[in-house]
Amino acid sequence: MFGVCYRPPTEWEPTDRAAFLQLQEASHSQALILLGDFSHPNICWKSRTVSCRQSRRLLECIEDYFLSQATDSTTRRDAILDLLDTNKSELISEVKIQGTLACSDHALVEFSPERYGSGKE
Repeated sequence: MFGVCYRPPTEWEPTDRAAFLQLQEASHSQALILLGDFSHPNICWKSRTVSCRQSRRLLECIEDYFLSQATDSTTRRDAILDLLDTNKSELISEVKIQGTLACSDHALVEFSPERYGSGKE
């Protein structure tokens, strides 16, 4: 399953609740790739620390559903806002963070999806 998410930076509880419910449902998929702008600049992905409750809930949700973050480079200023998460790390290869699209201030996240069950596991 492949999902794309955009969370506006000014929307909190209702948007987060809906996204977490969808993530819970999608987490039952054997192969999941989730890409999106989650607008949580205060999460430090290297140390897995946060400074606010909303961001802590996102981090807990990702951990609860055994998702791993495949990007480790900043995508907007000094923050990783654009996440590439998966429940099977072998689904994603060749992750590149580079350039921008049109006048966006976010870096492009490029990756090569691998076929699940292709015998490469």
